[in-house]
Amino acid sequence: MGEDESTLEEVKTTNTASIHQVPKDGSRLPLMEAFYTIQGEGGNTGVASFFIRLGGCDVGCHWCDVKESWDAEQHPLTEINAIVAAAEAYPGKNIVITGGEPLLYNLGPLTAHLQQQGFKNCIETSGAYPLSGTWDWICLSPKKFKAPHSSVYPFAHELKVVIFNKSDFKWAEEHAAQVGAHCQLYLQPEWSRATEMTPLIVEYVKNNPKWRVSLQTHKYMDIP
Repeated sequence: MGEDESTLEEVKTTNTASIHQVPKDGSRLPLMEAFYTIQGEGGNTGVASFFIRLGGCDVGCHWCDVKESWDAEQHPLTEINAIVAAAEAYPGKNIVITGGEPLLYNLGPLTAHLQQQGFKNCIETSGAYPLSGTWDWICLSPKKFKAPHSSVYPFAHELKVVIFNKSDFKWAEEHAAQVGAHCQLYLQPEWSRATEMTPLIVEYVKNNPKWRVSLQTHKYMDIP
């Protein structure tokens, strides 16, 4: 464990809380993990990024690869100052706030502090709740299990739809019709179905070139 990780562990509070007990002022958030890596998917693929993964999610995707993030009570409430300090230990200035579902919480104070320190704020969200925080890049990845809040669509810089079944292409188009003209459109195969779905996505994008292909390159590279 690096020195910055040790510091972050030391400042995590020992108590945990349910989603409803997280301070509404955004001063502390349920932190599952924070780590420095390469963004593996979507519009910022290949960019060195500090990931902040918050605990708590009620969307419930059956193919979710971080189900351990769902229960907020399993993750300690952590001071946002400590989270920012951990990010400052690395040279990269790209932040990715993810989950779980990060928009369960007031992200205004955390994102303001990060921007003050010169970071670029990115979020990965299902859009199930209204936006909070100040963002340089919003990745909206809608899920069938809990529809996005209508207010999120106009602000999305990237729409990333996970393709699990053939019927998901039609579903993707329904969401594409709701985002702004500036929004980049991505289709991404669900990892366990990649062998079957990737060829279908390739053909779909060739026939519908407004879409791009997103791959989970971090899994191919075997990095977090």
